[in-house]
Amino acid sequence: MNALYDLVRSVFERGALAGWLPDSLQYGFVVNALMSAVVIGPLLGAVGTMVVAKRLAFFSQAVGHAALTGVAIGIMLGELYTAPYVSLFSFCVLFAILMNYTRNQTRMASDTIIGVFLAISLAVGASLLLFVTARVNVHVLDTVMFGSILTVNNLDLNLLFVMAIATTALGLANYNRMLLATFNPALAGVRGIGVRMQDYLFVLMITALTVASVKIVGAVLVEALLLIPAAAARNLARSLRSFVGLSMVFSTASCLLGILLPMELELPIPSGGAIIIVSAIIFFGTVIVRVGMRAFQEAAP
Repeated sequence: MNALYDLVRSVFERGALAGWLPDSLQYGFVVNALMSAVVIGPLLGAVGTMVVAKRLAFFSQAVGHAALTGVAIGIMLGELYTAPYVSLFSFCVLFAILMNYTRNQTRMASDTIIGVFLAISLAVGASLLLFVTARVNVHVLDTVMFGSILTVNNLDLNLLFVMAIATTALGLANYNRMLLATFNPALAGVRGIGVRMQDYLFVLMITALTVASVKIVGAVLVEALLLIPAAAARNLARSLRSFVGLSMVFSTASCLLGILLPMELELPIPSGGAIIIVSAIIFFGTVIVRVGMRAFQEAAP
């Protein structure tokens, strides 16, 4: 894979030096960021449609904040603070499964359970990170919370591709079952579909993507990239296919523009924040289009 990354970087570097690509693409770290955006953008867009359909926006946010604790535990156990993936993934999986189990076993509303776990994950994660920053660079806290896509290296890309392949295979094999279990659990049960099993599979997908996205958009903002493009697509979509397709396009465009625009325009905005700002602009654009279409339909004779 490293040879492939080197080839892609060399192609973009030559194009930038020749003048038919932006100058920023002559730098390898920018190309790494774009490669990660092309992979994670469509995935977050597609899974985000299920997050919106299942009304699990705060669930993904709680898992994102759990990443703070996972990173802190990894640093305390001696993992590299730039890639504490073993502890990060292990803790997030356990946290997500426990939260989903509690949500299924109690009679309290889902938003109440998720809110409790969200508060716990944020408090514990922030406290532990503040503790470990005494041992490492204090900027690790900013990187974990808000992302640093321009520091993506070959190890991060390898992890991202593995997660992308795994979640894509899992999603394609179970997408129809997940949809049916979401919108009509009774019918899914009659057809022999394990509703709880589909629920846990979806939880694992969210967790895997969260872990892979922490370095790109940060633990605090990953939930926004799951939610906002899907919400924007819902404003315009007229079918399930267009809903998923538009969400993937909006998410990918947000990632790419959020990386390139601050560099080309020399804006002092971190990449993670810029990605979410672009996504928000797209969302409000779709709101305006939706309102305009509705006004036109009402005014039509």
